Amino acid sequence: MCLAVPAQVVALLPDGMATVDVAGVKKDVSVALVDGLAVGDYVILHVGYALNRIDADEAARTLALLAEIGQLDEARQELLDGGAA
Repeated sequence: MCLAVPAQVVALLPDGMATVDVAGVKKDVSVALVDGLAVGDYVILHVGYALNRIDADEAARTLALLAEIGQLDEARQELLDGGAA
């Protein structure tokens, strides 16, 4: 299953890219759809694209809910396997 998950921006890269962290897994993704991101911001990540910015509280709540229903590990594993979350 391919879920949109919260991810924290840990580095801004050239060409509309950034490194994000999803539950301890780091991945380079496109942030071209979201203007004005900074390191530390949270985004919703889906198939390798940051879709929009969310606040830290919303990210924490969403990650907790995903963990509660067992989907956070699945999203994390998909990233580890080379998927895009």
